[in-house]
Amino acid sequence: MDWLNIPLNIPGLPANLTISQIMTEPLFWTVVYAAAAVVALLVVWAIVKAVSRRVYQTGVAFKRAVLLVTVPKEAQEKGESGSQEKSLQEVQESIGVMEAVFAAIGGLNPEKGMKAGVLGREDTVSFEIVADHGLVSFYISMSPRLQDYVVQQIHAQYPHAQIEEVADYNCFVPRGVVAGASLKFRQASYFPIKTYRKLESDPLNSLTNALAKVSKDDGAGIQVVVRSADSSWRKPALSIASAMQQGKSYKQVMADRGALSQFNKLFAPSKKKEAGPPKEYRLSPMDDEMVKSFQEKAAKMGLDVNIRVVASAAAKDQAKLYLDNIVAAFGQYGLPQFGNLLLKSKESSDSVVRNFIFRHFIEDAGMVMNSEELASLYHMPLPSTETPNIRWLTARKAPPPQNIPKEGLYLGQIDYRGVKTPVHIKKSDRMRHMYCIGKSGAGKSEFIANLAAQDIKNGDGLCIIDPHGDLVETVLGMVPKERADDVVLFDPSDVERPIGMNMLESPSDEMKDYVAGEMIAIFYKLFPPEMIGPMFEHNMRNFMLTLMSDRENPGTIAEIPRLIVDPEYQKQWTAKVKDPVVLNFWQKEIAKTSDFHKSEMFGYLISKVGRFVENGMMRNIIGQQKSALDFRKIMDDKKILLVALSKGKIGDINANLLGLIIVTKLQMAAMGRADMPAEKRNPFYLYIDEFQNFITPSIATILSEARKYALSLYLSHQYLGQLSPKGDNEIRDAVLGNAGTMMIGRVGIEDAQFLEKEFQPVFSAFDLVNAAKFTYNCKMLIDNQSSRPFNFSPPPPVKPDRRIAEAIRMLSRLKYGRDRAIVEQEILERTQLGGIPVAAPPAK
Repeated sequence: MDWLNIPLNIPGLPANLTISQIMTEPLFWTVVYAAAAVVALLVVWAIVKAVSRRVYQTGVAFKRAVLLVTVPKEAQEKGESGSQEKSLQEVQESIGVMEAVFAAIGGLNPEKGMKAGVLGREDTVSFEIVADHGLVSFYISMSPRLQDYVVQQIHAQYPHAQIEEVADYNCFVPRGVVAGASLKFRQASYFPIKTYRKLESDPLNSLTNALAKVSKDDGAGIQVVVRSADSSWRKPALSIASAMQQGKSYKQVMADRGALSQFNKLFAPSKKKEAGPPKEYRLSPMDDEMVKSFQEKAAKMGLDVNIRVVASAAAKDQAKLYLDNIVAAFGQYGLPQFGNLLLKSKESSDSVVRNFIFRHFIEDAGMVMNSEELASLYHMPLPSTETPNIRWLTARKAPPPQNIPKEGLYLGQIDYRGVKTPVHIKKSDRMRHMYCIGKSGAGKSEFIANLAAQDIKNGDGLCIIDPHGDLVETVLGMVPKERADDVVLFDPSDVERPIGMNMLESPSDEMKDYVAGEMIAIFYKLFPPEMIGPMFEHNMRNFMLTLMSDRENPGTIAEIPRLIVDPEYQKQWTAKVKDPVVLNFWQKEIAKTSDFHKSEMFGYLISKVGRFVENGMMRNIIGQQKSALDFRKIMDDKKILLVALSKGKIGDINANLLGLIIVTKLQMAAMGRADMPAEKRNPFYLYIDEFQNFITPSIATILSEARKYALSLYLSHQYLGQLSPKGDNEIRDAVLGNAGTMMIGRVGIEDAQFLEKEFQPVFSAFDLVNAAKFTYNCKMLIDNQSSRPFNFSPPPPVKPDRRIAEAIRMLSRLKYGRDRAIVEQEILERTQLGGIPVAAPPAK
């Protein structure tokens, strides 16, 4: 132990003082014992602190918000659909927007104080890319107090992104194997890595491609946990750069900063410097690059970072393969010449997985990256990203109009950036009609049921024309008991109690020509134009006007065959005709036409009318002389008219004919309201599902004039081609040009390209094609002004009461229907169809 007797020669202490002499002093051992006690206390404190921090941070992890972020695949700025070919500069600009997000997080003041020191900081934000169930998704997780701040930053840079708070995902295979690894810098944090500005392509592609290879039954994830770094992280980088610029090599600078060098400066006796100029060191090009990289990294906002990768599969080898592939993708960020590399740390796989689950920030695994480096590791996928299975935003969302009404008919709600805004339409705007289009399954019928339920509850009058029958059944079950007496159910399939509907009834003598014209239009709608022709139109018009000559007791379309073939019956009706043109038809044309030509002309006409007259169900409806339904009274008294035209029960042609008749009669009833003051006209709402089957070209007149008579239309169908038979766009243009409010569900690409003009620049064809289920892109009339397009979700489907529906059905059929036997007897007596042979067309 001779070293105890070696003089220390420490400046300020007695000369030749040795360690053995110091140990003989009582104060020495007091200091030693005190130091040991302090060390023991520090060890205990470190253990208590570590346990407390882990317990506390685990509790914090369960309170974190998890946000799923999706962005649209198409490039909005160019207004184009699909992936985009972009230059490298455009790609870098697109990636660069994420720098602002990380810079904003790095600009937060780091949490300090006793709580943060003991229990750890809570201001971490975790950015994650996860392969789960065959999709590659982008998540962000943070404490609730940071949620609004982070969401605002994301929306500021990605205005069309959808951010949805979701339950935490689970990418781990049940009873499978999990592998994990954390990544650390090979060198000090002030050494930079290669960023997107120095790479030839989007670096995210390598990471997402590795994740995309994960099987649908397996899972994997990349986690980048960040928090704002203390500003002192820049000092070493700037100090080293400054020293190198003064003529020192990196090795010299680091040697001068070493602990041994600092110790020598403090305790070693100073030596006189040798005379002569110092040796000058010239920086090499690599040294210049190193200095520049230090300065560039320190010039941007820095964040403390943990990076973890986990993979899960049924087999251990498969999980390890996934992990190795993802870790290998981080090799692209390496800058070996004068920068840093991301390498696996020595942290155990179990520890990595646990920290991944709880999103812990581990100080020992921490490193500092600036915002540019982090944007290279994590940013939203670009339109040019071709990685398969990325979870893209199917369609954009738009904010609600600022002047959206807060009262009126409730359409649904807008969910935009976490704020839910109810959508209402005022009664005055609704009077300019509503138009809805969307593929089958878009929820159009349920939407009508919901709107109708509100009208019924509000005591308004309405009519629903349903070509399937299910919608009427739903609405029947929503009628409150106090309005059961207002329901008028027209169901042609109820053959035991048919409801009469005379097609040849006219509300006034002035309307006879209108009724006849509409009936001709109906036949043109039901049959191809080449099968009708001018002679059919001419003859049919005069026959109908003849049967309408007695307005109090009009004939029916079922009597046309008898009118043609029974001379005595002709005399009975021609005696009532007062119109000279119609009289001329009978006296100059029919009277001078030979029997052969009559058979040739009228046989063709009868074959068209006979299609309905020969059908027992239809004959019992259109053959009744007095209609059971007074459409004017239904409108004025706010009745609920439900028309169930189930094509599966009564056939397409029959359903279309009855629907066309009802729409025509409602139009006539509405126009008949001209005889009453405008303020006394109760609003009446007409809902027509699959409306292309029940309208004629006069729809333009209805849409433009019905508002004056307080008739509001809601028109719904599936695709635009239904409105353009054989390329005739008259009906389509009339609907699109007159409907005040348009609601577009998911449509086909051709319709989307056509309707895109109505919704640009807010929505493109891509958005219309990919609209979410039960979501409508809407352009609504607000105070008679067209609003900026937005999208909304309708209310959930209503649940009808089947018992109430059946009770109301029985009540209505007893009130408005008639016994089948009585109806058939009356029709047989008037038409004598059983005793008069129907002329057949001549043989060719």
